[in-house]
Amino acid sequence: FFPPQVLLLACAEDLECVPGFQQKVFYIEKPFEFTEDQLVLNLKFDDCKGNNKLNFQVSNPDFTVEGDGSLVALKNISEAGRALFVHAQTEHAEDMAEIFIVGANEKQAALKEILKPEGNSGIPRQKRAILATPILIPENQRPPFPRLVGKVIRSEVTEGAKFQLSGKGVDQDPKGIFRINEITGDVSVTRTLDREAIANYELEVEVTDQSGKTIDGPVRLLISVIDQNDNRPMFKEGPYVGHVMEGSATGTTVMRMTAFDADDVSTDNALLRYNILKQTPTKPSPNMFYIDPEKGDIVTVVSPVLLDRETMESPKYELVIEAKDMGGLDVGLTGTATATILIDDKNDHPPEFTKKEFQATVKEGVTGVIVNLTVGDRDDPVTGAWRAVYTIINGNPGQSFEIHTNPQTNEGMLSVVKPLDYEISAFHTLLIKVENEDPLIPDIAYGPSSTATVQITVEDVNEGPVFHPNPMAVTKQENIPVGSAVLTVNATDPDTLQHQTIRYSVYKDPAGWLEINPTNGTIGTTAVLDRESPFVQDNVYTALFLAIDSGNPPATGTGTLHITLEDVNDNVPSLYPTLAKVCDDAKDLRVVVLGASDKDLHPNTDPFKFELSKQSGPEKLWRINKLNSTHAQVTLLQNLKKANYNIPISVTDSGKPPLTNNTELKLQVCTCKKSKMDCSASDALHISLTLVLLSLLSLFCK
Repeated sequence: FFPPQVLLLACAEDLECVPGFQQKVFYIEKPFEFTEDQLVLNLKFDDCKGNNKLNFQVSNPDFTVEGDGSLVALKNISEAGRALFVHAQTEHAEDMAEIFIVGANEKQAALKEILKPEGNSGIPRQKRAILATPILIPENQRPPFPRLVGKVIRSEVTEGAKFQLSGKGVDQDPKGIFRINEITGDVSVTRTLDREAIANYELEVEVTDQSGKTIDGPVRLLISVIDQNDNRPMFKEGPYVGHVMEGSATGTTVMRMTAFDADDVSTDNALLRYNILKQTPTKPSPNMFYIDPEKGDIVTVVSPVLLDRETMESPKYELVIEAKDMGGLDVGLTGTATATILIDDKNDHPPEFTKKEFQATVKEGVTGVIVNLTVGDRDDPVTGAWRAVYTIINGNPGQSFEIHTNPQTNEGMLSVVKPLDYEISAFHTLLIKVENEDPLIPDIAYGPSSTATVQITVEDVNEGPVFHPNPMAVTKQENIPVGSAVLTVNATDPDTLQHQTIRYSVYKDPAGWLEINPTNGTIGTTAVLDRESPFVQDNVYTALFLAIDSGNPPATGTGTLHITLEDVNDNVPSLYPTLAKVCDDAKDLRVVVLGASDKDLHPNTDPFKFELSKQSGPEKLWRINKLNSTHAQVTLLQNLKKANYNIPISVTDSGKPPLTNNTELKLQVCTCKKSKMDCSASDALHISLTLVLLSLLSLFCK
């Protein structure tokens, strides 16, 4: 490898010191590879005031410029691109140099195109063209402004020619940031730049004559804003919450923390490194977790034994995470966030009863909770690894007991669901086991402490006598003689060990028809039983009786008696209607249809027999004809004068023996004119003739 040949394309040979690079443009021959620490070329920068605080920046981070101006490769590089830009800055001046990397053939072609000999002087001159090298400008520069940042060169000077600059940042929004000296080509910036707002400006330069006609260009002028570390890393995706199962292996990844830096990601300004500043709490180890400085992954670093949720001061850890740019160097800017890590529970502790045997006492005949069984479980409350499930595994053949879990306390609530009988069994022993909703982990099992015994004592209670059967039923005819026996009831005392006596009394007798012998329980009648009474529903009369033992205090049992009453023909039929009206000149002499009803039941009701009683006077005035089993037709045999008449009628039912009702039908004969009926003379009200003469009912032929 031969050292690269360097060719000077533009230089200033003024007698006065000109601040900036003494040589601004270089062509170097592309080597097979740049090697680490290789000297590429020497740059000369002079601010004409001693170069105080001289600083170089290279567009390619794989190269650096040392304090003496030496451009050096930082590592072996096979591909470095087509060009390098070097920016130099002191307290008093700044400038930029370009290094073009070309092959041998490209360099010769470029020389022939750009340089042309002039006479025999040997002094090269540039081909007539605009040379607009890229400009690098640091962001956040301080006043004064405008500030010279670069220069556009034209190889030939034409009288009256002017440089013109256009594009975004000049005559397009944001306008007025850059301007160019029309004569010298000096490019200036007029204000502070922000790389995070706009990182690059692509402008165009052209040369015009006095009339404004373009004589050269346009040529692209690229202005790049050099990043400064002016943005702190920020955590934008919070809150950050991670979970890790207790007992997890060392190195288990919990979560990832990622910060954002608005600076240039290709520079150290946005090269972030992560660190844990603080852990709360600090037990059982102050270093429970580690964060990968580059990736931000938080992992466990303690042994699985220490990652035991039940022995921790708190299952929640808070880590203060710091992100620092500049690759974590002390000069870097920082941002912080809090990561919350929750140690999740697994079912590694079985529930255990707080004691091996529980006692309970319950009165016979009572239901409800009789005892709460307490357990302890070291797992996370309100999780399936903590919630208890209770089961009665022995001593409950009659299913008299049930057990449920109290969701707030996790206790087992043992209840009596079927009343217990002291006389059958005064003691009960239950065996109960407890498990978790979630299964235990494979290496953990339920032990003897997960079962317990419950001893239940049943207390004797003075129970009320019991009627057998209950309800009681009997059938009797209505109208049986007063004092007749209805039924003898039977009640027994469940307290067989107490040898008590029983007395009887009437509790509810709605009609007041019954009495009971207090000693032997015989029920008799004190009044006539009437099936048609309003106290009888669907032929059944209901009464309640008490059986009272001799206990202290006495206990009472209630028995129900249903008496089904058989019907007796004890009600005469009734006739309806009892009033009829007819016009004195009526052509239709059918006066009224009569109906009969009976409170008794069949066969003591219809068919009914209708008859006219003996009529007074020399001739008959009306007759009655049966229509069906319940209705008959009354008809006049001739027109009558206006007056009131009483028609004697008898109706007889079909009972054995039959009963007859002798009654009268009142008939009013009225004067009828112009659709008006006048019954005044016969003590009748005026009504419309449209109510008509006849009260016709539906006929039900049988």
